[in-house]
Parts: sequence; structure tokens; C-alpha cells
Amino acid sequence: MKKVIVITGASSGFGALAARALAKAGHVVYASMRATKGRNASQVEAANRFAQENQVDLRTVELDVQSQDSADAAIAQIVRENGRLDVVVHNAGHMVFGPTEAFTSEQLAHLYDVNVLSTQRVNRAALPQLRKQKQGLVIWVGSSSTNGGVPPYLAPYFAAKAAMDALAVSYAKELARWGVETSIVIPGAFTTGTNHFAHSGTPDDKVRMREYQDGPYAGFEEQALKALTGTVPPDADVSAVAGAVVSIVNAPFGKRPFRVTVDPAQDGSEVVTTVLDRIRAEFVRRLGFADLLHPAKLV
Repeated sequence: MKKVIVITGASSGFGALAARALAKAGHVVYASMRATKGRNASQVEAANRFAQENQVDLRTVELDVQSQDSADAAIAQIVRENGRLDVVVHNAGHMVFGPTEAFTSEQLAHLYDVNVLSTQRVNRAALPQLRKQKQGLVIWVGSSSTNGGVPPYLAPYFAAKAAMDALAVSYAKELARWGVETSIVIPGAFTTGTNHFAHSGTPDDKVRMREYQDGPYAGFEEQALKALTGTVPPDADVSAVAGAVVSIVNAPFGKRPFRVTVDPAQDGSEVVTTVLDRIRAEFVRRLGFADLLHPAKLV
């Protein structure tokens, strides 16, 4: 069945790939991004061109995940144009790279805002509609770093992704009785095919950063990136993440996986989350809330 879908942070990377893949799968897809008439105007043109060339329903919508007003307006527009909203894909995020001490607390707060608070703003805008419909799907695009390998110099980003994962896990149980389903997609460290590393932020405190660069960690940034790249097979295809999102959306209601890991580096995340989710589920059963482990079928 054709779904109406909104994807945050869909100007490039996983978001853009997923938007195109979902549109080709026959869905109505809103690739949301900020500055649609500014720095992302070319991405809007590219999306429109893709839609025309492939005869698919791929649209763009202005949505700044750092603004509640923007999120409210975007979701209202989507519902107004379609009469419903079926799927929300939390993809927006930003990566930073460098010695953790050299990042200011304000930088960490900004990173938390983009990677975590953004999902809360979009949820507050979209969930009333999904609950009203008594059925829907929320997909969270996380990171294998939450429970897998954790290379140095990425701590602020990893911490934010871990927080987002914790939010997703709790939301899943709080939305189940409303008939709203949750799936978490866990990409591994794709070092090519996206702009994550190319556009990653750096510490604001350049003095402390140089202390690391000139001290015992001299050359470590290049070494770390080279080592991380070396864990990724040369045939790793970043579009596999988009494929996982499509498979989840196309799966029958109530049969969707809670987590899907797409990690060519195999950093151990899938093993850890399998055990962790089982332990968490058992505790929920002990509390007497087993029904929260599966979405209620209300329609």
C-alpha cells in the first residue's frame, strides 16, 4: 500500500538515498530539509529532476529540525496535501571529529540539539496525526557506535546517537497502544558514499586541539580515519541503508523488525543489541506490560 512518508535531513547522504528509494518503491515521499530556497536549492532541483525522470512522487518540504515552528508547519502541509501521514523517518544528524576535550560544551549542546532534540520536535508535530489514525510507523536512523565499536575522536557524535537510541527505545513502548510501530535502522561506519566525514565539524577550541596534534596524539586524526576506513570492505554499498528502510516500510504492519543493522565493518553492534533488546523485553514482561512489545492493531 502506498504510504505518505517524511524523511528529515534528506538533502544528502542516507536521507536523500532513502527518499529516492522509497519514491521508486511507489510511495509519496517528502524529502525534508532546511534552506530549500537557499543553500539547499540545488538539492531541491535535484529531487524534482529525479521525480520527473523516474516518474515518481518525490517532493521536498522546508523543515528545519532545530525549529518547532518549522516542524509543525512542514507536518501540517503534508497532512493538508494528503489527508494523512503514515511514516516518519528520523534521519537528520550531524557528525564531529576531533579530540573530545577541544569541543566546547556549547558545541556538544548543539550536537545534541541536531541529533536528539530534533526528533522530539518532529515527533511532537507528527505523532498527534499518527495517533489519530491509530496506525503509523516511526523509523529512527541510529549508529552502530551506540552498542558496537567506538573509535576515538567521535565521542560527542556517539554520545548524541546513544541518547537518540535511548529515546527511540522508550518511545516504542509508549506508542504501541496507539497502533504506532517503531523500527531502528543501525548503519555502520560507511566512510564513503555519504558526506558524514567530509562535512564533519571540528573543535572550536583550536588551542587545545593543537595540544593534542603536537603532543602524544600527533598524526592520530589521519591514523584513526585510515584505520576506520580499513574496516569497511571495498564493496560496501551505502545504498543498503536505504534498502533497509524500504524493506521496513514495505513489511506488513506488526511484522516489522525492531532493529535492522547494516554494518559492513561488523563492529559487534548487532550482537550486543540482540542481547540488550532481549533483556529489556524480559524486564517489560516482568512488569506486566508485554503488550507494549508489539503495536496494537486498531484499524
